[in-house]
Amino acid sequence: MDPELEAFIPLFPRADLTDPVAERGNFAALAVSVPPPDITGMKIEDLTVPADPDVAVRIYRPDEARGAIIWLHGGAYVMGDLETEHPWAARLADASGAVVISVNYRLAPEDPFPAALDDAYAVLTWAAGHAADLGVDPERIAVGGHSAGGGIAAGGALRARDEQGPPIRFQLLNQPSLDDRQETWSRRNFTDTPWMNRDKVAAAWRHYLGSAPATPYAAPARAADLAGLPPAYLATAELCPNRDEDIDYALRLLRAGVSVELHQWAGTFHGSQAILTAEVSQRQFAELGTVLRRALGD
Repeated sequence: MDPELEAFIPLFPRADLTDPVAERGNFAALAVSVPPPDITGMKIEDLTVPADPDVAVRIYRPDEARGAIIWLHGGAYVMGDLETEHPWAARLADASGAVVISVNYRLAPEDPFPAALDDAYAVLTWAAGHAADLGVDPERIAVGGHSAGGGIAAGGALRARDEQGPPIRFQLLNQPSLDDRQETWSRRNFTDTPWMNRDKVAAAWRHYLGSAPATPYAAPARAADLAGLPPAYLATAELCPNRDEDIDYALRLLRAGVSVELHQWAGTFHGSQAILTAEVSQRQFAELGTVLRRALGD
């Protein structure tokens, strides 16, 4: 493990997701501990997107932005909101120069799949229809997210392809949760990794799926055909249960003719980029911004 990250392991909570409501408070406290972002020169606005039910979003508009990303926060499908994601959404907007539309999607287990995906897709559709109001090119709209949010973004890309929905320029998938099955080496063997481990991932999927069987829109790794999806960037952490399913998905995208950039970050663990003082974390987040800027540029 990267020594700068290892020093912070005792500070990370060891939640098991048995009580999602209680864990939301712990997750919020962890987010508050992150240094606040620099929002100089950026307009931030809270809006409600009409849907059934309506979806709250927070929009970050850097000066002279031309593209936008529908951004889905992490939190194992059961935690997170606009406030916990604020430090990361603002930093992504600053690093990429893109409009970041942070989505306050519904959480499991109260609202299992497809609630979160429906919320994300409603915001995608709304953004495409209101691109002029957002000051962006409707052909320059991406989807992306961390962890569970990355999985929801990938599911939304599949749905948009299948339903001939709004055009998606790019997928920015950071350590995405893509597979509900316990079949990969990293999912079976990472039983005691920091922050996210095998049992915690399994609990997240149980909450998210409820009593329903997994579909490709819930677990994109289950999709039989990945052709025709938008170009993608996938980032994986070496000590993350999601690692192997993410690498497998990237390879399958490549074989399906989709342009992919894959970066496996050595010595990192799931969510470790929250440790902003670590040099590797700074490189990880800078790369997310650079990749998105390039994808939404000319």
